[in-house]
Amino acid sequence: MRYLSQCLLGYNREPFLFSACLPVRLSELIPGHTAIVREVEDVGSADPIARRLRDLGFVAGEPVRLVARGPVGADPLLVQIGFTRFALRRSEAARVCLQTAEGTP
Repeated sequence: MRYLSQCLLGYNREPFLFSACLPVRLSELIPGHTAIVREVEDVGSADPIARRLRDLGFVAGEPVRLVARGPVGADPLLVQIGFTRFALRRSEAARVCLQTAEGTP
């Protein structure tokens, strides 16, 4: 249980074992780590933020990397998909569920 809480809070510096940490959210990823988008969850019916994230490229199978966190409260998050970088609020990034990326830390 301790490992699970550390992994979800981003304190574990060892390679992620996402199967033990499901669901892992983009908002919980450690800066510099890469993962694969599994899905974007809707908070409510017809969630406009989730729809916009999908329009921007947060779709299943896309690699995503957390580049940096903001200085105050770790908000906003700097996220990269392909060659495009986005600044997302943590509440927006929490909608993105991830799975492990092969061969990444």
